[in-house]
Amino acid sequence: MYENHFCSDQALQCLSEIRNQIAIAEYGRKLSPIFPIQLIAVSKKQSDIAIRALFKAGQKSFGENYLQEAVTKQKSLLDLAIDWHFIGAIQSNKTALIAENFHWCHSLDRLKIAQRLDAHCKALNKTLNVLIQINIDESPSKGGIFPNDLELFAKELMKCHNLRWRGLMCFPDHLDENLKHEKSMFDKTYELFLTGQKINASLDTLSMGTSGNFTQAIRCGSTMVRIGESLFGTRQKQ
Repeated sequence: MYENHFCSDQALQCLSEIRNQIAIAEYGRKLSPIFPIQLIAVSKKQSDIAIRALFKAGQKSFGENYLQEAVTKQKSLLDLAIDWHFIGAIQSNKTALIAENFHWCHSLDRLKIAQRLDAHCKALNKTLNVLIQINIDESPSKGGIFPNDLELFAKELMKCHNLRWRGLMCFPDHLDENLKHEKSMFDKTYELFLTGQKINASLDTLSMGTSGNFTQAIRCGSTMVRIGESLFGTRQKQ
């Protein structure tokens, strides 16, 4: 169990501050053509009340890591036009629920999963926006495809006609306090994004950057940042 120390006034102030930081960082970014920055509020282990408060303040996109928790919350929030993003690891037996309940999937890194999502979406007569997760550090313990595998994976993914490949996602290791490693990895992911645009000219989304490094990520070309505790506050186990 988790105790949610959510304060509506504090969350709304944090949302305003983060939006201001995003706007400032946009001036220095290198992405061309300029795509708008989208803020994903990562709402895992957060209450319906917290999500409703941020939605009322204009935050429309929310990201969830844990499928069963997300589906439970979605049922109680059906009256809100939320844009739901699945950002967690994908298990084969969970693809039907992801296809049914989400508008975006950030963590695609296996062709088998892509094909299962595609089949479920076809049965639902819907299209799911997907991002390929890049293991930019090439760490054997992390999810995501290695950079050299992008072209082959992308060409196979594009055969899945009920999946709309929108771009890339990465989550680099944090190895130093001055963010030099993250900047290097963000730069490499941006270059891969440009490679991806040569395969699919309609790519428009680069999801990288979290609470501690999102302004750096934006300057390096990110179009989508994923912010959790900086919006909602800390979570403590009871």
